[in-house]
Amino acid sequence: MAEVITMPRLSDTMTDGKVAKWHKKVGDAVKEGDILAEIETDKAVQDFESEFNGTLLFIGTEEGGSSPVDSVLAIIGNPGEDISALTGEKTETAVPEKTEAKKTDEQPSTETQSTGTKEIPAGVEVITMPRLSDTMTEGKVAKWHFKVGDTVKEGDVLAEIETDKAVQDFESEVNGTLLYTSVGEGEASPVDTVLAIIGPAGTDVSGLTSGGAKKADSKPAAEKTSENASVSENTSAQTVANSSTERLAISPLAKKMAEDKGIDVHSLKGTGENGRIVKKDIENYQPSATSAKQEVSASAAVAAPAQVAMNFVQGEDSETPNSQVRNIIAKRLSESKFTAPHYYLIVEINMDKAIEARKEINSLPDTKISFNDMVIKATAMALRKHPQVNSTWKEDKIIHHGNINVGVAVAIPDGLVVPVLKNADQMNYNQISAGVKDMAGRAKSKGLKANEMEGSTFSVSNLGMFGIETFTSIINQPNSAILSVGAIVEKPVVKNGQIVVGNTMKLSLACDHRVVDGATGAQFLQTLRTYLEQPLSLLL
Repeated sequence: MAEVITMPRLSDTMTDGKVAKWHKKVGDAVKEGDILAEIETDKAVQDFESEFNGTLLFIGTEEGGSSPVDSVLAIIGNPGEDISALTGEKTETAVPEKTEAKKTDEQPSTETQSTGTKEIPAGVEVITMPRLSDTMTEGKVAKWHFKVGDTVKEGDVLAEIETDKAVQDFESEVNGTLLYTSVGEGEASPVDTVLAIIGPAGTDVSGLTSGGAKKADSKPAAEKTSENASVSENTSAQTVANSSTERLAISPLAKKMAEDKGIDVHSLKGTGENGRIVKKDIENYQPSATSAKQEVSASAAVAAPAQVAMNFVQGEDSETPNSQVRNIIAKRLSESKFTAPHYYLIVEINMDKAIEARKEINSLPDTKISFNDMVIKATAMALRKHPQVNSTWKEDKIIHHGNINVGVAVAIPDGLVVPVLKNADQMNYNQISAGVKDMAGRAKSKGLKANEMEGSTFSVSNLGMFGIETFTSIINQPNSAILSVGAIVEKPVVKNGQIVVGNTMKLSLACDHRVVDGATGAQFLQTLRTYLEQPLSLLL
C-alpha cells in the first residue's frame, strides 16, 4: 500500500519548506533511513530521511520549489501501483520515468553541456557555493580538504563552509580531479557562484573561469608514480579504517552523523529494518562519561590553534574581519534586546549541601560532574513544575513546549553558540555531564551541526568559572528566559543567629515580560533554590 510523505515541520516557526535537493528520483528504490531529500526550512537545510521501504512513485515538489507544511511531498509504494486517487491526477508509473532517465544517462559522452554562454567540457562538473541556511547570502571557506590536482571521490568532504549559523562539511557529489577553486581558505564568495570545478585530469577549464583555472601541475612520470603510490597507500589505509563501519547495516546520514560525533557505531543497536542503524539511533546515543572525557580532550587539542592570537603593537590599530557567526550573533542579540521586554530577578543560593552532594557523587567510579551539571539538572526539573517559563511568545499566542530542551551557552573564538540538551529533565547527572562536554568540545572545534543548536526552550549561561559573581544575559530567542550562573563564593553568612563561613552562588534570571510575569519568575527561582540547597529534593 502506498505511503504519502508530507512536508515535515522541521522547526517551530516553519510554515513551508523548500526542496533544496532530491537524493532519489521517481522509480528509485527507497529504504528506511535513506536520505530522501534536503529540505530548506526557515533556519537551515536539513536531511530528510525516509521512514518506509518501497519505490518512489511521485514527487509533489520539484527541486527549488516549496510547499506548505503537511502538503504532499512524495509517495512511496509498490512499482506500478495506481496512486491517482492520492494525487488527484493521473501519474505515470515508475518504469517509464526510470527508462527515460536511463536514456538521458546513455547520451554520448562526446557532447558538451551548455550553461549560460559558456560550454562545459564533457565530464566536468561546476560546483557552486551552496545555500546552507535560509539567511545565508555568502559562505566562507573555513578549510579546504583537497587542493587543486587531488583526486576527489563522491562523498569526500571537499571543504568546510562557514555559514551565518555554523561551520558545515560540504561533500563532493562527483568523482574526478579538483581542477579549480575560486577562493582560498578564509575567503568568502556569494551563494550560487562558482566554488570549484571537478572533472577529468588535465581538462582545460579556463573558459569557465574569469581568471583561468588553477590546473594541476604537470609532473615527471616518476614523480607522478610516486605520488599515486602515496595516494593509493592513503586510500587503502582509509579503506581499512572504515571497513568495519561499511560492513554494518547503516544509513548514509547515520554513518556521517556518527563520524561527526565520533561515535563508535559498533556499540549501537539499530532500530531500523533488520537492525539497520538510522538517524534516530545516533540522535538518541548517550556517551558514557569516560568516553566523553576522551572526546573532549581530543576536541580541545584540535580547538587550541583555532584561537586567533591578537598582538598588541603600540600606536598601531588592527582589524579583524567579522566571521559569519559573529555577524549573526550581533543580529540575533540585537533583535532580542530590542524586541523582548527584559527584566531581571536575582537570588543568592546557599551551596553548602550542593558541594557535599557533588563530593559524594564524584566519589563513585567513572563519575565526575560539575556544579554546572547540577544547575542544569535542577533547572530542567524546575521547568517541569513551572511550564510558563518553558514557553515561547508568538504574535497571537504563547506556545507551551512539551519538551524541556536546555540550551547551554558555550564560548568559541568567533563568539558564542548555544548547543541544546534535548529532554534534559529526563537525563541523569552522568548523561548531562557527558552531553555538555561532548557538545562544548565540538563547538570549540566547529564540529556542531545546525540541528544541534536548534529547539531550545530555555538557556543557561555560566561565567562562574571566570570568577564572575553576578551578571545578566540577553534572552536567546525564541526562549522566554535565560539563567545566568555566577561563581561560588566563600564568605561570612548568618546561620541560626551566628556568623559562620558559608558558600553562596548568585543566579540571575532574565525574563521576557510578555510571557513570564514577575511572580512566575520568582516562583521558578524559589523552586530552583530548593533543588540546589536541598539536592535530595530532586528525588521527590
